[in-house]
Amino acid sequence: MKILLVLTSHDRLGDTGHKTGFWLEEFAAPYYSFKDAGAQLTLASPKGGQPPIDPNSDAESAQTDATRRFADDAQAQRELANTLPLADMRADDFDALFYPGGHGPLWDLAESADSIALIERFLALGKPVGTVCHAPGVLRHVKGSDGKPLVAGKRVTGFSNSEEEAVQLTDVVPFLVEDMLKANGGHYSCVADWQIHVQVDGLLVTGQNPASSEASAEALLKLLEARA
Repeated sequence: MKILLVLTSHDRLGDTGHKTGFWLEEFAAPYYSFKDAGAQLTLASPKGGQPPIDPNSDAESAQTDATRRFADDAQAQRELANTLPLADMRADDFDALFYPGGHGPLWDLAESADSIALIERFLALGKPVGTVCHAPGVLRHVKGSDGKPLVAGKRVTGFSNSEEEAVQLTDVVPFLVEDMLKANGGHYSCVADWQIHVQVDGLLVTGQNPASSEASAEALLKLLEARA
C-alpha cells in the first residue's frame, strides 16, 4: 500500500506579513494513521525539500498526540525535510493520494497544474483522493471525467466560513473553501466549528477542519481496503 502525501510550499499569508504553510497536526495525524496501517509513504511538494509549517500549528496550544509523536520522530522529520518535487510524481506509482491542509494550499496547490493533473489521474485510475481542512481548496480547478467541476453533485466538506471568521482570515485568503465548493456545485455540509466531520463520496474524501484529520485518513484507508 503506497500513499502519496502532498504538502504546500507556500509560506506567505497574503499581504499580512505573517507566515503560513501546512498545519502540522493535519500532516502528523494522517502520517501516523497511514504508517501504523503499514503504508509506504512518499511526501511531495511543489518546490520539494522542507515545506513550510504554519507557525501557529507549532504552538503549544495546537499540539496533539500525533504532533508530539512527530516531535520525537527523527525519521519522520527527515522525510518531511526532503519532500520530492510534485512535478515528478506519477499516479500510477501509488494507491492513494492525500493532502494535509493549512492556509498555504489555497495559494499554490489550488492553482498548480501539476496538482490538478495528478488528482484527475488518480481518480481516472480508480484510486482514492483525500483532503482535509483547507486542502479541499486544491479541488478548485479539478474536473471530473465529464468535464464538469469534480465536486459537482458530490457530498463534500472543508474549512467552513464560520471557522475562517473565527481565525479572522476571511479577508486575507484568496478564496473561501466553503464558498468555492458550493460555487462548483458541491453538496457542502459542516458541523459546529472545530468538531469532527468527514464526507466520503465515491473515491473522494473531504474533512472539515484539523479535528477531522485523523478521521479523514481513516476514511481513505477504508476506501483502500474496499479496493483490495
